[in-house]
Order: sequence, then structure tokens, then C-alpha cells
Amino acid sequence: MTLILNPNMAATSPPPVMEARRWLAKATFSLDRPLINVSQAAPVAPPPQTLRAAMAETILSVNESHLYGPVLGLPDLRAQVAAQWSASYGGVVSPDQVAITSGCNQAFAAVISTIARQGDEVILPTPWYFNHKMWLDMNGITTVPLATGRGLIPEADACAALITPRTRAIVLVTPNNPGGAEYPAETLRAFANLARHHGLPLIVDETYRDFDSRVSTEGNNSFSGAPHDLFTDPDWDEVLVQLYSFSKAYRLTGHRVGALTASTARLAEVEKFLDTVTICPNQLGQHAALWGMRNLSQWLAGERAEILDRRAAMEQGFARLPDWNLLGCGAYFAYVEHPFDVPSDTLAQRLVQDAGILLLPGTMFTPKGDAAGKRQLRIAFANIDRAGIGHLFDRLAPLSY
Repeated sequence: MTLILNPNMAATSPPPVMEARRWLAKATFSLDRPLINVSQAAPVAPPPQTLRAAMAETILSVNESHLYGPVLGLPDLRAQVAAQWSASYGGVVSPDQVAITSGCNQAFAAVISTIARQGDEVILPTPWYFNHKMWLDMNGITTVPLATGRGLIPEADACAALITPRTRAIVLVTPNNPGGAEYPAETLRAFANLARHHGLPLIVDETYRDFDSRVSTEGNNSFSGAPHDLFTDPDWDEVLVQLYSFSKAYRLTGHRVGALTASTARLAEVEKFLDTVTICPNQLGQHAALWGMRNLSQWLAGERAEILDRRAAMEQGFARLPDWNLLGCGAYFAYVEHPFDVPSDTLAQRLVQDAGILLLPGTMFTPKGDAAGKRQLRIAFANIDRAGIGHLFDRLAPLSY
């Protein structure tokens, strides 16, 4: 029997993390050299005990947590996000400009669905976040790559040259996945000006905002030294669409809670998508995110300090590998250029058996045939401590291909 497939879906690449895990099937590891898994950027520990206790209490005492809720999310959580974003960024964000989604990937899918259709174009800097590319491919939307060069910082002038009558949006991720780069405030402002000039939405994914080295978390989770000033524009919602995830901040990956901040007109369209796909975000996850925002600022500050320490360990470790080039390092990621005469997709698979390391090749984050991607690798270091990072470099240092 012939399998009937949407050709857009058939042409979409397999999920990279799942693809990489299949490489483990034929690999063997020993007790003295266990697998070092730096392939996925997600917490592997559960939420802190206090948050789990609050979630248990919600299950037992908040009957509404087991029922359908508002499509755009719990009003209290939307209001909390709006208040903290206003304090963090020095602008004005209202609760009706915030929607809660089932994870940040759904936020991206929802907003793109309100913006573009088959045959349209969306500009993504390379290396790009593969799930963004996958969603565009599934919907027959052309991804226009914006090369970022060795510093991994995109340039608005270069982006301007890519805009055509079919362009519908520009997407940025900062701190960047997969590159780790923290985009300067002036870069974001330049892109916002460009987007406004052309009447385009600027989608800024700030999933890793809590781990930006340039800001410090204080009191009620407000930032000291916001990473950009886009929300200070009184008409920010004419251009800016911001995405966020609670998964990294509070270890809520399995509960799927994200946020989307945009104009009320945009969210009215987003509501159609969300009602069709999930009806409402996970109720327990929303209550957990709200409790975390209200009670875990000090705990989150400690998480941030630990991630920044691991980032420092990664930067120090590459001093041991003079032939490697560290292109970017920040948030959960180090993005590197390897020195071997082997394509990165082949090298990544060899590293599983030869070094007991699972990481992702740059070919998963760049257009097919891209020469830069064949020399690049992503290391997601958030789930290995300083000692584990040391072991990682112990295994990388003697390699020769």
C-alpha cells in the first residue's frame, strides 16, 4: 500500500537530536569511559523540591488544574509575565499582549502560522535553530539563510539585501541556539529598525534570556542591565514578537510551558492556532511557572551562576585545543570549528565510538552543502559540570583524523 504523504513533510529533515541518538545503537561504553552526552540543550534534573511540592499541592487542591483553561493561558501567569517583562526591559507590556503556549516551539509555530503561508519567505541567520527550519519546511515556507560569519552575529545590512516581496518575517535567537552568541543591543535595534522600515515582524526567541552573561537576576526576577531596549519603544508591538520558554529556567521541559509576547491583534490570530492544536496550555505547568516566577528568583540566580561557570570552563578548555576554533560560547552552547579533514556529520558519528562523545554536527544547523557547516560542531554543555567538561577535553585533545 502506498503511503500518502504531504510532500512538505516528507522533505523535512528528521529531528536532529533523535537522529543522533540512533548513533548510540551500535556503540559500546565502559564504566571507566561512559558516554558524555552533549547533544541536547535541556535540563535533565527535575524541578527543585520546593516547586515540586507546590505542583503536588496544585494537583490536590486546585480543581481547575485538571480542566480546560483559557486558550491564551492563565490570566495570573500572563499578568506576571507582563509585569516582569516591563520591569526587566524598562518598557510597558500589558497582560493582553502575552500568550502562554505549550512550549516555545509551539509559540514559534503559532506566530509563523499567523504570518506566512506556502511560497512565502522567512529569513533565519545561520547556523539556525533546526526546529525553526523544520516548521518552515513543513509549511512550504522558504527559509532564506543569513550568513553570520566567524563571530556568529548577524548584520542588518546583510539582511536588508535578502528582503524580497515574498519576505514575511525576520527571526533572531539570542542568546543563540546553536551558536551561543549573545547579540549586542545595537544589533537588535538595527534589525528592529530594518523590520519597521519594511513593515515586517521581527521575531526574537529569548529562550535562554535567564542565562545571558550581561544581565543579573534580582528580586522578582527583574533584570539589571537588559540585553536590549526593544520594549522601551512605545510602539514595540508593531514590530516585535518575543518568544520565551519556562523549560530552561525552572526545569519544566516535560510540562511544556512557553510564552509569546506580541500585539493584541496578533494574539487574536494566535488564539485560533492554539485552540485548534492544544485547546489550552498544560494547566499544571502554568501553575508551576507562575509559582517559580513568584518564588524562585534566588534559586534561578544560582542556576544562572552555575551555567556561567560552565561556560567559563568551556572557554578555558579550548585553550588546550589550539587547532580548534571556538566560534561562540554562551547560554547552553559552545559552537566550534574542528580542525580535521572530515565532514562534521561523519566526524560526529565517529566521536561516539572513538571518544564516547555524543554531539551534533554543524550540518544540522546550516543549509545542505554549506561548507561552513561541514567544519562545525555544537556542544551543549549545560548538563555536564566542571569535572565533566574536563573529561570532555581529555577525550578531544588526543584525537587525530
